[in-house]
Amino acid sequence: FCNCPIHKQLRSIAYVPQRTQVDWDYPITVQNVVMMARTVTTGWFRKPSHKSKEIVKSALHRVGMWEFRSRQIGELSGGQQQRVFLARALAQQADLLFFDEPFVGIDKTTEDIMFDIFDELRRDGKILILITHDLGETLAQCDSLLLLNKHIIADGSMKEVVTSENLQRAYGNNILFLNRQEKSA
Repeated sequence: FCNCPIHKQLRSIAYVPQRTQVDWDYPITVQNVVMMARTVTTGWFRKPSHKSKEIVKSALHRVGMWEFRSRQIGELSGGQQQRVFLARALAQQADLLFFDEPFVGIDKTTEDIMFDIFDELRRDGKILILITHDLGETLAQCDSLLLLNKHIIADGSMKEVVTSENLQRAYGNNILFLNRQEKSA
């Protein structure tokens, strides 16, 4: 990033926590959750500017949650909650975005929305770091992978990292591999 004080660098980093790390009973609306992202520019005690309100509105529209803006966050489904936190990350307008287990407990609609937005962010030059145990479609979306289990097992492209040897080192010997061979025409 820049050669500047850490508090200025933090403005460029957004974080979407695991759903288990959020207090869903906290009495806050969807719109206010997303508005929290704007405190990096407005501070905690100033009223949000017109620009911040428009950024929040745009982020909620982008994830399909604008019509839920007045609902309490705890009243939403798991997928809807995750979309709200994605909107919060978008509203921060960060250059580096961390997502901790973003696909746990979400529906297919939310997954599709997230993948579409991740593609847009990558095209815009943003850096996305996904922490996941999902070995499915998520892996195919990644430019590079880092496989960990208390230490780095492998890093590189999907082809380099996702091998039976590396996955056994990461997950143990109780993993089943199914190789689908393409039929020749």
